[in-house]
Amino acid sequence: MVRIGTMASAFFPLNRRELMAGLGATALSPVLSARARAQARPPVALQAKTDALALRPGGPDAQVGSLVGPDLRFRRGETLEVTLSNDLPVPTAPYWRGIAGAPTAEPLMARPPIPAGARESFQIPLRYAGTSLCDLRLLGDGQAHPSRVRALIVTEKEPVAVDRDEILLIEDWRLRADGTAIASGTDPTDATPLYTVNGRPSPDFTFRLNERLRLRFINGCQRAVVAVKLEGLQMRVMAIDGQPAEPFQARNGALVLAPGGRVDAFVDVTAPAGSASPILVHDGKEARPVGRLLVSDEAPVRTAPLPPAPPLPSNGLPERLELKNALRVDLTLGAAQTDWVTPANFGRSAAPAFRARAGRIVVLALTNRAAITTVFHLHGHHFRLLDRLDDGWKPFWLDTLAVEPGQTQRVAFAAEYAGRWLIESAAVDWAAPRLVRWYGVE
Repeated sequence: MVRIGTMASAFFPLNRRELMAGLGATALSPVLSARARAQARPPVALQAKTDALALRPGGPDAQVGSLVGPDLRFRRGETLEVTLSNDLPVPTAPYWRGIAGAPTAEPLMARPPIPAGARESFQIPLRYAGTSLCDLRLLGDGQAHPSRVRALIVTEKEPVAVDRDEILLIEDWRLRADGTAIASGTDPTDATPLYTVNGRPSPDFTFRLNERLRLRFINGCQRAVVAVKLEGLQMRVMAIDGQPAEPFQARNGALVLAPGGRVDAFVDVTAPAGSASPILVHDGKEARPVGRLLVSDEAPVRTAPLPPAPPLPSNGLPERLELKNALRVDLTLGAAQTDWVTPANFGRSAAPAFRARAGRIVVLALTNRAAITTVFHLHGHHFRLLDRLDDGWKPFWLDTLAVEPGQTQRVAFAAEYAGRWLIESAAVDWAAPRLVRWYGVE
């Protein structure tokens, strides 16, 4: 059984606010200027295919499902036009995690799985700036090979004053003795856990003294809640799950992320020139070095670190949620239930978990009846994590939340986008199935 608070406190001390933030947290040239990108974009060609990935140094390459194509970096307000070819031997249902308000791209609801050998085109409006994902794993449980995720970055229209903007995509794998990588939803007995960053085991990232970095941490793990720590560096949390947050310092340089969770953090490189800062990942059992941040011997970018950055520009989500007349729904996670089904067995004729009128505030009471932490993910919208007394909320938005055994967490969101949307639930166990339900906004 994984206790998130126990895991974090054993690895590094965190207070409750910082823990939940992780779950769910001059003369400077901006990385991207407003003139750097054209308004019109040609369609993006993506290919879902089986690929070889070097997961174990000196060992055979592992076969994994990958989404091959150009970098997915756009600007807020653009429309992502995609042509996706499925060259996997099985159907796939691509899901754009963090992209709210795109009902025509919703997997299983608006779009059936893409058959093997087929090709589909679709459009996705990029309403919000932030760090998102394209995920092929909705139907991935028990398949012959695991699949990777791809980062989708939507930049702000306004310049953001950082020197470097880097993705740190953390993924976990289970390898058999012969080097075969197994998919989630299968028994991992006798398989060795291994972590990669951006598809590589133990990569190095080199920066200069006093550079300001925007590090986009993504938990691309199949089921694991992970704690991420940068030895010797401090992180200032700026966004969570793709939405700007009230900035705060991550205690001891540490973050906790649920599977699929994302945190944008600003890091000022203050370690001495020539030094190395390990990137440590803790999965509830042990801390593992998964890479390093190196400080080069080049001249500093500036003579001193920059002052604390202001908040990122708002994406326009409401500042307040009126909870008095909210639609209130109880959702049970974990335990034996007939309402939740695997994606492979999902049917659109199933009864919804709830329906809400467009514009209505919805409060969900999420109770975990399982003996293990369970992760809840809401499609289509972002939510606020409410305080225990239901009289306020945390100063950030989420789309994913880990709920500990026996715990009830309440979240609230404005049902802004009409359509039919999925809800996901999965225990933090490699062999646990991914489960889904749906809700409607009318």
